[in-house]
Amino acid sequence: MGEVSTIGLDIAKSVFQVHGVDGAGAVVMRKRISRLKMLEFFAGLPPCLIGIEACPSAHHWSRELQALGHTVRLMPPSYVKAYLKRSKNDANDAAAICEAVTRPSMRFVPIKTKEQQTALMLHRTRQLLVRQRTMLSNALRGHLAELGIVSAKGRNGTGELLRILADTEDHRLAPAGRAILDVLARQYSAIGAEIRSIDKNILTLHRSCEASQRLEEIPGIGPIVATALVAEIGDWREFRSGRNLAAWIGLVPKQHTTGGKDKLGSITKQGNRYLRWLLVTGAMAVIRYAQKHGTESRPWLARLMGRRPTKVAAVALANKIARMAWAIMVHGERYREPKLLMAT
Repeated sequence: MGEVSTIGLDIAKSVFQVHGVDGAGAVVMRKRISRLKMLEFFAGLPPCLIGIEACPSAHHWSRELQALGHTVRLMPPSYVKAYLKRSKNDANDAAAICEAVTRPSMRFVPIKTKEQQTALMLHRTRQLLVRQRTMLSNALRGHLAELGIVSAKGRNGTGELLRILADTEDHRLAPAGRAILDVLARQYSAIGAEIRSIDKNILTLHRSCEASQRLEEIPGIGPIVATALVAEIGDWREFRSGRNLAAWIGLVPKQHTTGGKDKLGSITKQGNRYLRWLLVTGAMAVIRYAQKHGTESRPWLARLMGRRPTKVAAVALANKIARMAWAIMVHGERYREPKLLMAT
């Protein structure tokens, strides 16, 4: 048996599975390792290629293993699944990873830095709190609607309900009902304060990042979207074109092509859902502004809005925004508003 050259590592919370092969592809190692002995074990191995399925904790282990001199490659779990043989267990998963990492056509996930993961913590925490605030708002609306108190949609409508709860002279609410709804109201206000605090942290991060400031110049991108793009993507040159970036985010239609016949469906649910949501939301803001103030400077947007429903146009605009962001970041340029061609 030769020296181990490639390792498939199936990580978990406590026990990791190692599958190693030599240069000829012969299996030379099958081993289970506890979390505490993980780095000690790999420190005793010669530098080799290590494959890991991409997940949040995989980035941490990749940085640690690279510091020991190993070459680490992260792969999407869905791409590794094709190499799994028979039953699913840790040993078979590690063997599939070991085989997949050597494939020349395999696509790899860039390893995130600590700074990137810290920035994403801000975004994920904010997203969680926004969902909780929406849940509380819906609960307040539902309970008060049972008593015939209905408000307008949106945050302004919720604010109106909070004012009704605070008004002790409003006798449409019984004292017991007002007391229990005050619990939801206090939670709603507290979460709103936490979200505003996180927004300040994101704005501070944005002002300290030159790349994020350049992205903000694109219509439809603000500090939240810009910092999320910088944190999620990292090295923009990993994508060969803006089209590849838009496809990675999931802003392209689902394709089913056979026999030369193209059939395109709705946008795929694959990709980065958080970035897709942010970009589509930003595109909707651009479209609403155009509907209110006109589209003289963007005739292409007017044509798009004229022939497609609003939400379909928003996805198409989000795709365009992603492509512009890629071009700006790869070529080191700044956003320039397209000039209108004068008729002669």
